[in-house]
Amino acid sequence: MLVLGLTGSIGMGKSTTAKLFGEAGVPVYDADATVHQIYEGEAVPAIEAAFPGTTVDGKVDRALLSEKVVHDSDAMKRLEQIVHPMLRSHHQNFLDDAEASGAPVAVVDVPLLFETGGEKRVDAVVVVTTSPEVQRERILARENMTPEKLDAILARQMPDAEKRRRADFVVDTSHGLDPVRAQIREILDAAARMPRRRP
Repeated sequence: MLVLGLTGSIGMGKSTTAKLFGEAGVPVYDADATVHQIYEGEAVPAIEAAFPGTTVDGKVDRALLSEKVVHDSDAMKRLEQIVHPMLRSHHQNFLDDAEASGAPVAVVDVPLLFETGGEKRVDAVVVVTTSPEVQRERILARENMTPEKLDAILARQMPDAEKRRRADFVVDTSHGLDPVRAQIREILDAAARMPRRRP
């Protein structure tokens, strides 16, 4: 089974692209959804211990946690040390299940793929991109998003140009869904002929 790592900076259309891979019959692992899941379960005690007052009713309150980590790189590193091992475990379970199902290709949707060294754990990388103007417009339309918060998020992410440079495939979401579907078909065709690279 070939594993495609799907990534892209905030607001690029990565979640939509992941859904379209799913529509094409590809198993898709969603790291963000897994974070939501562990924030309601296994990660709660460790996060509350590291960041007191960030859990409410037995769940991590993402807004409270964000306030503690978004402008503090040391705090963000502590959070990542808690969350990333849990995510890797869920990720491996997904891959095992996808392989057992006989899927020829699986997609792992990981926002910080390059930033966490995740490109070494996939066979090829798909980077989702759009213009900076569209990106900013999409993000600032989100609830509770401010230009300052956006700048802090972008500062933690590898620049889009660098992600595109490192990508095996680039999906441009600037022109609607049909072109994205076409790009996905091309990627899946190419992936069928690619050798496995991950260890």
